[in-house]
Amino acid sequence: MISDQIKKGNERAPHRSLLYACGLKRADMKKPFIGICNSYESFVPGHCHLNRVGEIVKKAVVEAGGVPMEFNTIAVCDGIAMAHGGMKYSLPSRELIADSVETVARAHCFDAMICIPNCDKIVPGMLIGALRVNIPTIFASGGPMAAGKNPVKGGDSDLNSVFEGVGAQNAGRISVKDLEKIAETSCPGAGSCSGMFTANSMNCLYEAMGLALPGNGTVLAVDPLRERLWKEAAKRAVAMAKKRGPLPRDLVTRDSLDNALTLDMAMGGSTNTVLHTLAIAREAGVDFSLERMNEISAATPYICKLAPSGHYHIGDLDRAGGIMAVLKGVASKAAFFHPGAPTVSGKSIGSLVRAAKILDRDVIRTVEDAYSQDGGLAVLWGNLASRGAVVKKGGVAESMMKFTGRAICFDSQEEACAGILGGKVKPGHVVVIRYEGPKGGPGMQEMLAPTSYIIGAGLGESVALITDGRFSGATHGACVGHVSPEAAEGGLIALLENGDEITIDIPARKISAALSKAEIASRAKKARKWTPRIKDGWLERYSRLVGNASTGASLKA
Repeated sequence: MISDQIKKGNERAPHRSLLYACGLKRADMKKPFIGICNSYESFVPGHCHLNRVGEIVKKAVVEAGGVPMEFNTIAVCDGIAMAHGGMKYSLPSRELIADSVETVARAHCFDAMICIPNCDKIVPGMLIGALRVNIPTIFASGGPMAAGKNPVKGGDSDLNSVFEGVGAQNAGRISVKDLEKIAETSCPGAGSCSGMFTANSMNCLYEAMGLALPGNGTVLAVDPLRERLWKEAAKRAVAMAKKRGPLPRDLVTRDSLDNALTLDMAMGGSTNTVLHTLAIAREAGVDFSLERMNEISAATPYICKLAPSGHYHIGDLDRAGGIMAVLKGVASKAAFFHPGAPTVSGKSIGSLVRAAKILDRDVIRTVEDAYSQDGGLAVLWGNLASRGAVVKKGGVAESMMKFTGRAICFDSQEEACAGILGGKVKPGHVVVIRYEGPKGGPGMQEMLAPTSYIIGAGLGESVALITDGRFSGATHGACVGHVSPEAAEGGLIALLENGDEITIDIPARKISAALSKAEIASRAKKARKWTPRIKDGWLERYSRLVGNASTGASLKA
């Protein structure tokens, strides 16, 4: 066993002595050591219950014949960090999490690992670390939050409802009292936020990638079936340790990434999945590009539309059959679905899909009745994005699929929020938010606040937004993110001026500014040189090392 390096032989007596101090017994030295990577924090709703989950998983590991060794990573709540300087730390936290997983697992020689994440960067961060260590690893998320109930409009609500409520209140469409009612009822308890936002998107993608058991992405945190899933994951981890596999690098392959993106396109997940998938592929040594993602999108019908693009929530998808049912619904048409790909269950993804049942055709449509015959995400190209930009096309109104407007430019998210709430943004504008990329932000802030303010103000079908930053999975509307090269790299987005004509053509996968090459060259000569905003601490180091969004915003080797 890998763990023999710290427990076997006379020369390891000091190591055993330290393990005995933690409560281990002599008999435990013959058992596999199972690392339990837990992202529990008491103040993050997706994670506030994970201490209890850790206890359930540890007990199940013991019952399966293993020795549980729990450790923790950090977790940043994007909702709490949103719209202030704390959001700059969100994406960089992915790298810290990956480093911490690698560090603890390498230093303590686990035979296998169970990862218990829930929110956005934690899920990919743990996998990037697991790929480096490459020991048998299974993911068992904390589960999604149930939807809330909107006391003002009726129907289901979620965190996005509150952000949009701020815009509605500012525009005089609801009262301050109504806004607080929405805030009090939209997030009813523990779990990752209830729509097809980034956390749930990633936890669902890991089912399709073969890294988690069916139900990982959709069974609610409060559902008794979730406890059964945690226990089964613990048992599988012990079995995988004894069999020495499958390993993360056996599972994260071009085929499994195709499967994950096929699912993503079929249900219109968060644009952040593009960023994280590119980073995961890079860590796994798999050639996977934005061009590949557009090919998958073109070949995959969009059959499941969840909030914020639709009115269903993740709990509805679980009731309708879950992730394997979505794959079953689209498999006959999806050219990039590979049924032979292995999974941590010991079965192929194809066998899991064949066993699934579609229980609600309103939630999971047929391919003939798909929302569109191509996927819910798209990559755009043009002089504004020579290295690509990403849009959640499934969340864009039909009237905004082709849009030409005049730029109104802001050099930070904070400036944009003040401008939108201050009434500067008018119908026909393309809001440009720049210097918010991985390097320029630094940290590539999410833009849920400005996009929600636009929707809340009733401008969702008359205003577009482009940014070198990124969006929360809760964002919807004509919002194009990940514009690359970013402003801090000298991308054209840095040279835009108020009044410039910008065209977004999603069906044609194009985004461009109506500027001649001569005008662009003239502006480039006059442009001020970018200087880093932050000159100390972790973010200064991150800004120097981080790569382009088109390759996943990974730290350079």
